[in-house]
Amino acid sequence: MATAEIAVALPSLVLVTAIALWGVLAASAQLACADAARTGARAAARGESLAAVRALVVKAVPAGASVRLRRDGATVEVDVSTPVKAPKATGLPPLVVHAHAVAETEPGVGGG
Repeated sequence: MATAEIAVALPSLVLVTAIALWGVLAASAQLACADAARTGARAAARGESLAAVRALVVKAVPAGASVRLRRDGATVEVDVSTPVKAPKATGLPPLVVHAHAVAETEPGVGGG
């Protein structure tokens, strides 16, 4: 009798554990994206070239992430997005995490 109950409960336990691990993975990706966006915004605000900033951000984020940079005369914006795939057993679509950072440009740093 106990064997039948375990046979029914075990797949549910495995599924719940997989979803919990996916949540931890998504949180980790979110933190990596947020840190990279802030680092990139600070570097661009100091006047580093956008190509150098993009390389810095891409090195810090998970593979497959998209990075968007924008600098005008007053601010710098960095957007980072990356998909986090769900476990196949759940049948859920990938979760996309996004981070956005804005920094004021330093005095003497031009736009563009």
